[in-house]
Amino acid sequence: MRRSKSFIDKFYSYLVYGIREYGEKNSAVSQLNPGIDNIDSVVNESNIGYNSDRDFNSLIAWKKCRELKQFFYNRVLVCLPKDEKYNLDLQIRRAAISSTANIAEGYGRFYFKEGMQFYRISRASIYELKDHLISCFDLKFIDENTYNDGLAILEDAKKLISGYINFVKKKIR
Repeated sequence: MRRSKSFIDKFYSYLVYGIREYGEKNSAVSQLNPGIDNIDSVVNESNIGYNSDRDFNSLIAWKKCRELKQFFYNRVLVCLPKDEKYNLDLQIRRAAISSTANIAEGYGRFYFKEGMQFYRISRASIYELKDHLISCFDLKFIDENTYNDGLAILEDAKKLISGYINFVKKKIR
């Protein structure tokens, strides 16, 4: 009795014999992703060379999150007392870094849907920073001017990342 080929067997055949010999429709790639009929669409990301003008740091949302990160590092963290070094300080640092890093990681993903998860995490980090800013103001670590400046940058960052998420959603459809 002959057993049917397992996924591992099929994938191994694909690797050994190549997709052209084994057949496009039976390839391991199309087994994993039924919508993909051609390996070239997976392997060759684009025929266009690298363009440094079209990188994650060209996104307006990323630039605003970078400004937000710099605001927290330069204007808020310096106002925190020493006893907050491993509490609020550390939380702010992580959320500030996360706001830009997740946009960068999402931008580097191959599929739009995959990137969406990272953009949403970035947006959540911005909301977390808003809460930390309110906490800093309530605990009188920062003055009202710093608080208002921070809120303005936060609101702009939230609008831009939400707009970018909506833009990417339209690309998916």
